[in-house]
Amino acid sequence: MADFRCTYRVQLTPELGFRRVREVVLPYLRDLGVSHLYLSPVLQARSGSTHGYDVVDPTRVSADLGGEEELRALCEAAHTDGLGTILDVVPNHLAASEEENRLWRDPGLRARFFDWDPASGWYRRFFDVGELAGVRVEDPDVFEATHEKVLGLVAAGLVDGLRIDHPDGLANPREYLDRLRERGVERIWVEKILEPGEQLRSEWPIDGTTGYEFANDVTALFVDPAGEEPLTELYAELTGEQRRFAEVAHEAKLEVAKTTFAQEFDRLRALHPHEGLEEAAAALQVYRTYVEPDRVDEEDRKACAVLPEDLRQIILGFENPEFVTRWQQTTGAVMAKGVEDTAFYRWFRLTALNEVGGNPDRFSLTPDEFHRAARERLERHPHTLLASQTHDTKRAGDVRARIGALAGLHEEWAERVRRWHALTGGMDDPNEEYLLWQTLVGAWPIVPGRLELYLEKALREAKRTTSWLEPDEGHERRVKELVHSLYSNQELLDDFEPFAARVARAGEHASLGALLLRLTSPGLPDLYQGDALASLNLVDPDNRRPVDWPTHVSVLREHAPTRRTLKAHLIRRVLHLRMERPEAFAGEYEPLDLGPDRVGFVRGGAIRVVVPLRPGTRADGGDRDLLPEYDQELSFLA
Repeated sequence: MADFRCTYRVQLTPELGFRRVREVVLPYLRDLGVSHLYLSPVLQARSGSTHGYDVVDPTRVSADLGGEEELRALCEAAHTDGLGTILDVVPNHLAASEEENRLWRDPGLRARFFDWDPASGWYRRFFDVGELAGVRVEDPDVFEATHEKVLGLVAAGLVDGLRIDHPDGLANPREYLDRLRERGVERIWVEKILEPGEQLRSEWPIDGTTGYEFANDVTALFVDPAGEEPLTELYAELTGEQRRFAEVAHEAKLEVAKTTFAQEFDRLRALHPHEGLEEAAAALQVYRTYVEPDRVDEEDRKACAVLPEDLRQIILGFENPEFVTRWQQTTGAVMAKGVEDTAFYRWFRLTALNEVGGNPDRFSLTPDEFHRAARERLERHPHTLLASQTHDTKRAGDVRARIGALAGLHEEWAERVRRWHALTGGMDDPNEEYLLWQTLVGAWPIVPGRLELYLEKALREAKRTTSWLEPDEGHERRVKELVHSLYSNQELLDDFEPFAARVARAGEHASLGALLLRLTSPGLPDLYQGDALASLNLVDPDNRRPVDWPTHVSVLREHAPTRRTLKAHLIRRVLHLRMERPEAFAGEYEPLDLGPDRVGFVRGGAIRVVVPLRPGTRADGGDRDLLPEYDQELSFLA
């Protein structure tokens, strides 16, 4: 297997299938210095699938992506080029399709493979998606049948590791992961979302998570703490919202528990009558507990402390096993839909912090806190992934860096937002308007169509003025009309664009610094497709837009970096340094005490890394080249 240096996530589509990845993307990754090709789901999905998570046949490689022969050719070519291959595996659910999924179509197979109640027709959904049905993967026979193809690719030496989607939906995550290890899977990463302060379970036989913790930490590291009070006051002034995020999140969790997941809680009550189940799920501060008949972790006891005494005893004592199992599978869905997909679209003090796995109440991170997290990673999971963006993030790292820079520009930002409101007349809802201005400075230049689609999703997810179930077409039309008017409002543009350019410049400093930290900190840096150039993606499906691969390839042929190509050249330089000095990056992590405005460390006693945290707000920022600054700081020690 290739040495660990960096993973690179590719979102497969019929247009970007196995053959095109082999012919176009693989040579690019080799030149960039990547060590592992990380593929989105490869099994046969529903016709027209845009993401591959709605699998209809787990026993077949997707014909839409090129079929098994082409996948094998891609994996072999990757190995020939010195790259390993990681597959994204979806163990939790299959598409509930009568037409395409024989396991769902056949009543006998449906009862055997799915969490299915023939009497009531009820089945466990993936979150609130009725088209995705929960699989009984805890049954050894079901596990074998649904994992036969993937495990065969591992056994053949073609696949080097697996990324496991949403382990919190499994009946018993530890047991499932143990089974993968027993079947020869040596490298496993889990899409586990850890709340601040929560530890990854030590008994899980995995290499780590997919890296949301790092994405949130490195974003907050570059947010100027001096902006917290002014931006909190500005948000209250503009919108009237004076609550902390925690209050908004609790309200949203309770709301989705009582509405979106009403049928799930009805089933839980049928297993164990209890009037306060929705309130208890909303009170839980983590996605779920992992109690087993003979295993109760201290983390579980701590998490359950907020629950009513009788419910806590039932869960911790594993009384009523079916109820406890289903409860633990349900609370993660409440957290995901209540926080990620509702509260994050309702509370906008600084949207750079509204990221999967993040807590927007935490405004910034100190260098000492960053160092503590880095040392813990090195000790516990030295190969955990370090992400900036994924196919599930709300905003690309470059967008978060720009919005985060507003904390250091808070006085001018406040003046501009008030002025733009006056120049446009604003929106019906001031909270939605504040989201619009942050989105514009974060993603500018953005075409109206992309902005309209993003706002439609954001407003419907918030479920305040419109929703997916009951869209208010009049309200949405007025929002889109305002968006269109912005692009022809020359007085607004004359004021907005120079400020947006300054924010972009400050964001570039933060983004480049965050990239250097991702490439050199303990862990395995993960790149999302297209992220070697400026990536201004918003939430899916925006972040699954096609990548201009020829442009990315041509950039690596340029000798001197430009402002546009700084990220690509820094990535290649550091990855090749990791290739030349693997022992240094596998070695110790020694923090440097550089004060509050810089973060630095030494890796393996040989390589010194120093990053300025807020250089983009300096008056002399100008257009000077940024890379020499990092050439001076990333250095060999004598």
